[in-house]
Amino acid sequence: MGKRKTTEKIVFTNIDVLDAGAKGVSVAKAPDGKVIFIPNVVPGDVVDVQTFKKRKAYYEGKAVHFHEYSADRVIPPCRHFGACGGCKWQNMQYEKQLYYKNREVYNHLKRIGKVELPEFEPIKGSKKQFYYRNKMEFSFSNARWMTDNEIQSGHEFTDRNALGFHIPRMWDKILDITHCHLQEDPSNLIRNEVRDFANANNLAFFNPREHTGLLRTLMLRTTSTGEVMVLIQFFDDNKAERELLLDHLYTKFPGITSLQYVVNQKANDTLYDQDIKLYKGRDYILEEMEGLTFKINAKSFYQTNSDQAYELYSITRDFAGLTGNELVYDLYTGTGTIAQFVSRMAKRVVGVEAVPEAIADAKENARRNNITNCEFFVGDMKNVFNEEFIAANGYPDVIITDPPRDGMHKDVVEQILKIAPQKVVYVSCNSATQARDLALMDEVYKVTRVRPVDMFPQTHHVENVVLLEKR
Repeated sequence: MGKRKTTEKIVFTNIDVLDAGAKGVSVAKAPDGKVIFIPNVVPGDVVDVQTFKKRKAYYEGKAVHFHEYSADRVIPPCRHFGACGGCKWQNMQYEKQLYYKNREVYNHLKRIGKVELPEFEPIKGSKKQFYYRNKMEFSFSNARWMTDNEIQSGHEFTDRNALGFHIPRMWDKILDITHCHLQEDPSNLIRNEVRDFANANNLAFFNPREHTGLLRTLMLRTTSTGEVMVLIQFFDDNKAERELLLDHLYTKFPGITSLQYVVNQKANDTLYDQDIKLYKGRDYILEEMEGLTFKINAKSFYQTNSDQAYELYSITRDFAGLTGNELVYDLYTGTGTIAQFVSRMAKRVVGVEAVPEAIADAKENARRNNITNCEFFVGDMKNVFNEEFIAANGYPDVIITDPPRDGMHKDVVEQILKIAPQKVVYVSCNSATQARDLALMDEVYKVTRVRPVDMFPQTHHVENVVLLEKR
């Protein structure tokens, strides 16, 4: 039998919050020397902490009383802060958020990568610190999460339907959201109208434990050009109720560019294996960036902060230092946004991606943008990116790589080292795995430029761009 996990609740008083830690929580020290992880506090706060989890090396707890407030603290504008786990740093000054993000990148590259680092270029902050996301996903539930204030009020709440976000670590608990500060309107207007209309017409909200109900999820996508995509995921295949809601929504919001739906009766909410149906409008929306147009469908990957995506790609292109004569490989190209963004400054760009639908989008976007010097190939990177592929497509002068959070497969790293282009520009959403990969490349490449980019204000997430040049 495994060891029993201790759940004894302990209260520590007058605890100094010392630092910002991983995953958006802050760090303090208990009197016994163990670390305490505390959400919804800011370094510099002095608090009493009640623990709810005890481990050999640390505690997890919550602040139950504040003795002093940090000078870096601000009032969170969102009424859902503290219950919703989406914007954990909303109570911290933005300049401090950037400080801690920049430091996290530095620590990962130094401690995990153990590579020699140049002086960091200033972290690229976001001009928009709220309402910056172009994609949001909400879940329905017929048993919404009750907040502490609601429970303590003693009031009996009969309306238990929710349309909002999952409570952290609780897959079946949904917090009802009335106003979210992450996506511009008509996002809040559409979500609230869907909830109100469903309630008024007795449309059944999903029960995630019993797998019953009509309404399952809602996805909203917007573009800087004003286009809007709405996709509702239904569980029950009830045509009359489905069309009642969709018709109302399209009448209420005639500016919707794309209204789609899917009937999903499997165990999870994933859309990528589902047959999505177009109900009104067209099955895609269009985004623009530096004169380029990108088609985005319901399953497309596109950076969720459009303004900062432009900054990220601009830095990537700057790091690549293209003169117009280079063959560029864009690994993990997705829908080919980076490839097309740098194509004007390159002789030829070759993009590789594992998702067939993404490559189809990349090819169509290239045709739409009249780009003729980009080619796109589909396949698992560690299998496609091989000697035969390089012999057919040429040895690259520059490699741009933007892998998922897990970083590059070791076989991909080995192949990069084998062909040894003059430059590698490594874009990462996880500087820890990026650091691991940089360590593997250190014998051949030197890190010459580093610049973090804040794509997600009010959260601990940060992107990072590194330039590696051949030693």
